[in-house]
Amino acid sequence: MTHSTSITVHRWGNVQLFTLHNESGMQIDISDLGATLLSWRAPDRDGRFADVLLGHDAPDDYLNSTAFMGAIIGRWANRIRDGQFVIDGIDYQVECNEGANHLHGGSAGFHRQMWQARIDGATLILSLRSEAGAAGFPGNLEVSVRYALDAHGTLSIDYEAHTDAPTAVNLTNHAYFNLSGSIAPAADIRDHEITIASDAIFAIDAGSIPVARQDVSGTAFDLRQPQSIRARLDESNEQLKLAGGFDHCYVLHDGNTQELRTVAMVYDPSSGRELQVATDAPGLQFYTGNHLEGETARGGARYRKHAGLCLEAGGFPNGINMDGLAGSNAVLRPGESYRQRTRYTLRAR
Repeated sequence: MTHSTSITVHRWGNVQLFTLHNESGMQIDISDLGATLLSWRAPDRDGRFADVLLGHDAPDDYLNSTAFMGAIIGRWANRIRDGQFVIDGIDYQVECNEGANHLHGGSAGFHRQMWQARIDGATLILSLRSEAGAAGFPGNLEVSVRYALDAHGTLSIDYEAHTDAPTAVNLTNHAYFNLSGSIAPAADIRDHEITIASDAIFAIDAGSIPVARQDVSGTAFDLRQPQSIRARLDESNEQLKLAGGFDHCYVLHDGNTQELRTVAMVYDPSSGRELQVATDAPGLQFYTGNHLEGETARGGARYRKHAGLCLEAGGFPNGINMDGLAGSNAVLRPGESYRQRTRYTLRAR
């Protein structure tokens, strides 16, 4: 069988690098360290290729970074208040690695683990076993992530997980996009335009923990029509001040759904590149790289604040403690399957 896409394998220091190719010349590099999206070379409106993902130069940079660039995040993406939750009447305490709260699976989360890789046709499958007690989470967890690039510029990410004891699971990918493809030190995403098909966010406290569901109408968070990120960031808004920009979860739906639908679009007028995001996840975390200042970039450079943006599809932050709002995927039980699908599509216009 022939495929319009293919995968090649290289050594990258002490890890493996897998390159997904399609017939249009797109290339996506993925590492078995953290199941990380390293780069995505895509054409602009004039057919010129450039990398639209932020990243580092070497594997050790990813291990030492606190930016989670391009990595699969788990067991719990985003935050858990005080690192505490209850399942079936049992209290659990997981690692608190961001002040008083748990963030992104802890200091040795999935982003710093070596995944097992295999290739199935044009699909890269990365698998990980997370032992019971890792970062304080109960249950042995078997996780797999499938990456595939099609001929139309769509990167599919399909997540699946199984456990032998009830546990908290919330997975996402933490890729930072800058559609301009610029590597200049001053490059940022403020001139990008964004649309998010949601009428509500979770307002946060000073620790970035959700405290209330909030209608976006009449606020800087209303992105239901295309908006300049610069204009929105410059608005006077207490929530933006708390986070130093956008770092909020948009509510896509309140429970389980099998529907895969387009929920966000980002457009860069300078290059003509457009990113569409489709998912069946209940939440979408929009993050404008508020803490990237000084982070190691490629070529020995340093990123600046707002150098890239993240659109992280997954469950709700602190969802394990939000009764009735996080869907059943907040707790995974033996015999059940955690599944989530996200699609990133890049094209130029």
